[in-house]
Amino acid sequence: QVQLVESGGGLVQPGGSLRLSCAASGFSFSTYSMSWVRQAPGKGLERVSSITRTNVPTFYANSVRGRFTITRDNAKSTLYLQMNNLKPEDTGVYYCAKGCVTVSSNGTTTERCDQWGQGIQVTVSS
Repeated sequence: QVQLVESGGGLVQPGGSLRLSCAASGFSFSTYSMSWVRQAPGKGLERVSSITRTNVPTFYANSVRGRFTITRDNAKSTLYLQMNNLKPEDTGVYYCAKGCVTVSSNGTTTERCDQWGQGIQVTVSS
């Protein structure tokens, strides 16, 4: 079965850094684009970043551009998100996801993905 397992989250002070990892299994990792999607408390899903099969970033949310970096290691079937200069607004549950597309319905935008990880908590607080 397809599995996406996130790790590396936790509590960090504003201005700090975290590196999230997503270990993938059960599918040919190198043939799929991948994304990080997050959900802040009380808010909807927000696509953070996406990357091609060949390790080319294709998307960064305006709120994280310049601070976050998405990478992948196909040999290890692992997706990464380096998060620097973290802000309290970055707090939320971060999901590793496979095959995402942005969809709009009822005036709101969300992410439709083929597969999701369980999610991992990131808390930025002083």
